[in-house]
Amino acid sequence: MRRMAIVLAAGQGKRMKSKLYKVLHSVCGKPMVGHVLDTVKNANCERNIVVVGHGAAAVKSYLGESAEYVLQEQQLGTGHAVKQAKSLIGNEEGTTVVICGDTPLVTSETLEALIQLHESKGAAATILTATLDNPKGYGRVIRDEDGSVLRIVEQKDCTPDEDAVQEINTGTYCFDNAKLFAALEQLNNNNAQQEYYLTDCIAILRNEGNMVQAYRTADPAESIGVNDRVALAEAERIMRERINLRHMIGGVTFIDPASTYIEAGVTIGSDTIIYPGTVLRGTTTIGTDCEIGPNTEISDSIIHDSATVKYSVLNQAEVGSNTTVGPYAYLRPGAKLGEHVKIGDFVEVKNASIDDGSKVSHLSYIGDAVVGKNVNIGCGAITVNYDGYNKSITEIEDDAFVGSNVNLIAPVKIGKGAYVVAGSTITDSVPENDMAIARQRQENKPGYAEKIRARAIEKKKQNEQK
Repeated sequence: MRRMAIVLAAGQGKRMKSKLYKVLHSVCGKPMVGHVLDTVKNANCERNIVVVGHGAAAVKSYLGESAEYVLQEQQLGTGHAVKQAKSLIGNEEGTTVVICGDTPLVTSETLEALIQLHESKGAAATILTATLDNPKGYGRVIRDEDGSVLRIVEQKDCTPDEDAVQEINTGTYCFDNAKLFAALEQLNNNNAQQEYYLTDCIAILRNEGNMVQAYRTADPAESIGVNDRVALAEAERIMRERINLRHMIGGVTFIDPASTYIEAGVTIGSDTIIYPGTVLRGTTTIGTDCEIGPNTEISDSIIHDSATVKYSVLNQAEVGSNTTVGPYAYLRPGAKLGEHVKIGDFVEVKNASIDDGSKVSHLSYIGDAVVGKNVNIGCGAITVNYDGYNKSITEIEDDAFVGSNVNLIAPVKIGKGAYVVAGSTITDSVPENDMAIARQRQENKPGYAEKIRARAIEKKKQNEQK
C-alpha cells in the first residue's frame, strides 16, 4: 500500500519570540522540520508534502527539493492545513501520515509501528498516543472495550472520569487517504476559535461506522511539540541523550555523556573515547580508536583512525590516522593533515596540507601552504601568506627543517632537505639541501644602552615641562 505524509509547518510560532521561523529552530544541529521529514522518509513514505505558511520561503530554501509544498495562506486550523494538500494527493489511494513539523522527537520506528497497526486493522484513522503522569492540557483518548478509539476529548470538555484518563493525543495520525479527504470536506468551524480542527475528522469517521485505532508509544517524550524555548531545550536534551546512547551502544566510550554534545549528523567509530566538554557538529566523521577532547569542538571535519584531538577547535578540516592535534590548536577550513603528524599547542593551520610525519609543535601559523613529509617547523615560525591584496602559497618539500621564529614570505619554496636557520625572514626560494640564513650579523655596542636610557629620561622630562 502506498504511503504518503503531510507535514504541518505553517504556524508562526509566536511563543518562540524569535525572528527565526519556528520549525527552523535546530535540535541537535538540525532544524525541527528536517528531523520530521527524515522520520517520515525513514518510515517509507513515498510522497512527502510540507504545508507552509509563515516563513514559507525560508522553509523551502532549507528543504529544497526533498519535499513537495502547498501553501496555507491563512492559518484556519489543522484541518484546513491538511486540506491544502488535496490538489496533490486528494485522489490517491493509500495511507497518509499527518505529523507536525515541530515534533522532532517522533522516531521512524514508532511511525512504522503506527502505520503497521493502522494497515493491519484496516482502520480509517489511527492516532499516535502517549501515557503521561500529568496529562493536563492534552486531549484525552477515550477507547472502547475492544481498544478502538471512541473519541478525543479536549481537557476543558472532560468529565471527571475522562479527566482521569492518562492516555493523550500526540497530534500525529495515520489515515486512509480517501477517507481523510472525504472527512475534511465535512469539517466546520463552529467552535470558539472558528478554526477547522483535524481532530474533528476522528469523530466524523467514527460516526460513519469506520474503525479508529490508537497506537501508544512507549516513550512519552515523543509527544513533545516545541512551542517555546523551554520545550526546545527539553527536546535538545532528550535527543542528545538518544544520540549519545546510540553511539555508546555502537562501541564508543563517553567519559561523561551529560557534558558531551553531539549533533545528529555525526558518525563515530568503535573504541573511540569522547572526553567531557566535547562538541561534535555537522557532518563530522570520527574513526575508530580515536581520543577526542576534553574541551574540543569539531565541525564538519574528518578524523581518521587512532587520531588524538584535545583542547582544540577544528572546522572543515581533515586529520590523518595516528596524528595528534593540540592542546589549544585551531584547524580552519582546508586544513589537511597526513598520518603521524604532530600539531601542537597554539598552532593555527588554514587551507594547508601537512604530509605524513611532519611536525608543527607550537606557536606557529601555517596558512595557504603545502608541507611535505617529515618536515620540522620550529616554534614561532609562520607562513606570511597575505600582502593586503592577495594570498600566496608557501611550499615546503620533504625532510626540510624550518627553525624557530622564521618568516616565510609567500610565494616561496623551501626545497627538499633544505635548512632554514632560526630567526630568518625568507623572501627567496631555498634550493634542495641548501641552508638559508637571512638575519643581520649581531653587533654589540659597549655602553650604548645607557645612552638610550638617558635620552629617554631627558625626553620624558621635556614632555612633562610642556
